[in-house]
Amino acid sequence: MANKNLTNAKRVKNDEFYTQYSDIQKEIEAYLEYNPDVFRGKVVYCNCDDPFESNFFRYFVLNFNKLGLKQLITTSYKPSPVANTQLALFGDDKTLTKSKGRPKVTANKFIINEVRDIDGDGEFNLKDIAKQLKANKHNEWTPLEGDGDFHSDESINLLKQSDIVVTNPPFSLFREYIKQLVGYDKKFLIIGNLNAITYKEVFPLLKENKIWLGNNYKVNGGAMFFEIPEKIANLEQVREIKTNESGKKVYITRVQGVRWFTNLDHGRRHQPLPLMTKAEVIKFVTKKPFEKYDNYGAIEVSLVKNIPSDYSGIMGVPMSIFDKYSPEQFEILGSDYNVKEGLLPKLVNPKWKGKLDRGYVNNKRLYTRILIKHKKKSKIR
Repeated sequence: MANKNLTNAKRVKNDEFYTQYSDIQKEIEAYLEYNPDVFRGKVVYCNCDDPFESNFFRYFVLNFNKLGLKQLITTSYKPSPVANTQLALFGDDKTLTKSKGRPKVTANKFIINEVRDIDGDGEFNLKDIAKQLKANKHNEWTPLEGDGDFHSDESINLLKQSDIVVTNPPFSLFREYIKQLVGYDKKFLIIGNLNAITYKEVFPLLKENKIWLGNNYKVNGGAMFFEIPEKIANLEQVREIKTNESGKKVYITRVQGVRWFTNLDHGRRHQPLPLMTKAEVIKFVTKKPFEKYDNYGAIEVSLVKNIPSDYSGIMGVPMSIFDKYSPEQFEILGSDYNVKEGLLPKLVNPKWKGKLDRGYVNNKRLYTRILIKHKKKSKIR
């Protein structure tokens, strides 16, 4: 049902899936563990985030000093439903009511240069930022001239000023979005669907080790929980209903096959995958020999955990290989799509007279396969 939710959302261009704070925190901690200074002195841009509702804004502003950020820029695409009313994101500060000159029907831009305790309560919290924004001291809250679309000149100018982009972009525009980030040579940590691996804008980057999947794939079996607006929630989608600090109902849905895509390094991707030998896989798991494809020269490995450690030839594996892919352990040769496009001609079986759209085993068409081989013999057992 979760995959159906995502498919339906993509079809109707409904991209209002809000990332939970806990998922953001867990993912970013993996990069800090690998490199504590990964964000230090950097300008972070969250360019698909309503500052009033985004947990990306909440995370980075609360951890601004801890991360050593130089600046945080957050922009939204549409007007916030709570703009010019109470700043629900900032807690229960009832003094922050409508303010003349604040954006009401336009997208918003927040620029955070400093965070500190300004109300004298001995600690920094979101209310301190809210007060600074209201007074425009050190930090900036202004309307955007346009609608906040990431394609716009206004948004691109902000992108050029940034070092790292962190957000949950519209899934329906993922191809265009990642193409823009790569085009402007930006570091990024973004959320997308696992099937984006097969996009022509994405797969070459994965193959060339220019981008990779993030750390947090193990959580909830490869799924993520998102907050969705009440207007699109229905009984089929909703897994849980919570109440936030402002008394507003929050609807939670589970979406399968969601991943973080990034070019920020983390430790897990350098950990080789423990594997059995070919003989061990046959003896203890499959109980039968590995099958060869009818249409090209490779063996079929239907589960990543069954990749034989001592096989030196080419193997076809599921897309989930990227969850556990170590560039020191495997070489990505291409995909079945690359075979279809004629990019791997030496792999094609010259006796095959059928289609090359996918890999075939015993005349059965298989799902998308990634073609890999060992860089060196795995000694991990």
